[in-house]
Amino acid sequence: MNIHKIVESQRRFFRTGTTLTVSFRKEMLRKLLGAVNRYEEEIGEALATDLGKSGYESFMCETGLVRGEINWMLQHVGGLTRECTVSTPLAQFAARSFRKPSPYGAALIMSPWNYPVLLTLDPLADAIAAGNTAVVKPSAYASATSVLLARLIGECFPPEYVAVITGGREQNAALLEEKFDFVFFTGSQAVGREVLRHTAERLTPAVLELGGKSPCIVDETAKLPLAARRIVFGKYLNCGQTCVAPDYVLCHSSVKDRLVELLCGEVRRQYGEKPLQNPDYGKIINEKHFHRLLGLIDPNKAVLGGQSFMETLQIAPTILDAVTEEDPVMQEEIFGPILPILTYDRFEELYERLADKPKPLALYLFSEDRSRIREVMGRFQFGGGCVNDVVIHLATSAMGFGGVGESGMGAYHGRAGFEAFSHYKSIVDKKTWMDLPMRYQPYQKKLYDRLLHIVLR
Repeated sequence: MNIHKIVESQRRFFRTGTTLTVSFRKEMLRKLLGAVNRYEEEIGEALATDLGKSGYESFMCETGLVRGEINWMLQHVGGLTRECTVSTPLAQFAARSFRKPSPYGAALIMSPWNYPVLLTLDPLADAIAAGNTAVVKPSAYASATSVLLARLIGECFPPEYVAVITGGREQNAALLEEKFDFVFFTGSQAVGREVLRHTAERLTPAVLELGGKSPCIVDETAKLPLAARRIVFGKYLNCGQTCVAPDYVLCHSSVKDRLVELLCGEVRRQYGEKPLQNPDYGKIINEKHFHRLLGLIDPNKAVLGGQSFMETLQIAPTILDAVTEEDPVMQEEIFGPILPILTYDRFEELYERLADKPKPLALYLFSEDRSRIREVMGRFQFGGGCVNDVVIHLATSAMGFGGVGESGMGAYHGRAGFEAFSHYKSIVDKKTWMDLPMRYQPYQKKLYDRLLHIVLR
């Protein structure tokens, strides 16, 4: 498949103006939605092959959310494409000023392996709604899903409109050598830096959805049983291979022992006494990540879990207690079913401990102290998060989802997704029935000086 020819064909197709009408965008979104519905069962099978996901989890965390994003766009795309009138300065009388959304053109969407359907089709829906063409590059690690997405998208759209490029590093490198009008990347910080380097060379706008070590703070006022239940859900969902999973817990020392006890109880409650035999518990994506995760488990600090099964690439939900900042598990994003527990004594010390760390994609706080909640949400810097819950903030089209600093730049979902794939032109429509003479030379200072000061104040 000649990548350069595909990109050029998309440029030619975009120049025809076909993608600009609202009716075309809606028609394409309906095609995509219909294909997702038709392929629901096969999507579940592919996700089970790649990640061991159950059918229930596949729909809850991928297919269902994709349907929600497409339906949101179908409902709102007409309004999102309208011009937005803004005020006009008196000095520009008579005129109408407005902002007009315009698609970038040929977009590149590079998606990861951990939620391969959601993180491919959500940005694709946003790109379609905004009026772009798109080249989609799913991750080679999720090979079964990648093949299925190529078939699903290929049945919906001609390649000059939306094309799927499968493969690995060679194809990624070739895509980044092409000149796109916009790049949307979801993945690791290391690859994100490489993507940004290429886009910077071509002055191409980009959105980067990266990761990081997202803290989960539990203070002494938190409702511990509920906190434990929700933390276990968010941490071990998809075997911890979630970009916004709580990476580690920062717990007040006075409630740490009780929280650890409740977390262990919740793991047994949700996954059973033998999680590796639970048919709804997934697996690690490949051997490389499997062995990397095992290397982060200190057996002397494991109060629960640590068991693994090489044949199925499974690692049991693991809790590490008495962890310090110097432990290997705190030196990188875990991205697996390992939950370290750290403690603090004074809440104020958290500001110092977190201030010099890279800005996380998510931050979670379990607390019943409303003044503390307001303070934390205001003072800490992070992409998004939850109060008294985890991960659910990404599952809505009503709010943008994205990172800040090292965890990413830009956002998508709903309106934010449409805006991410759009350039907003600022336009002044100047009327011709009058023309103020004060701006033209030769300047008549005595006549217009006072009037100029009035209209430009």
